[in-house]
Amino acid sequence: MNIISIKDLIRKLKLFGFRGPFAGGKHQFMVKGSKKLRIPNPHGSNDIGAYLFNEILKQAGISKKEWDIEK
Repeated sequence: MNIISIKDLIRKLKLFGFRGPFAGGKHQFMVKGSKKLRIPNPHGSNDIGAYLFNEILKQAGISKKEWDIEK
């Protein structure tokens, strides 16, 4: 996966049990238990590149395989 929209990212994170997004200081965030995951703000584009997407998955504790399986 190279690019994902912020809307699709949020939708799918909800399937993994994250709640939100909630308003934060500079960024919105989502929570699951004690995990607090910052969501990037759209800057001109609503798409997230591969590097940032991989970092978000790592912070969320979700493997790429789990992400691809979950519809």
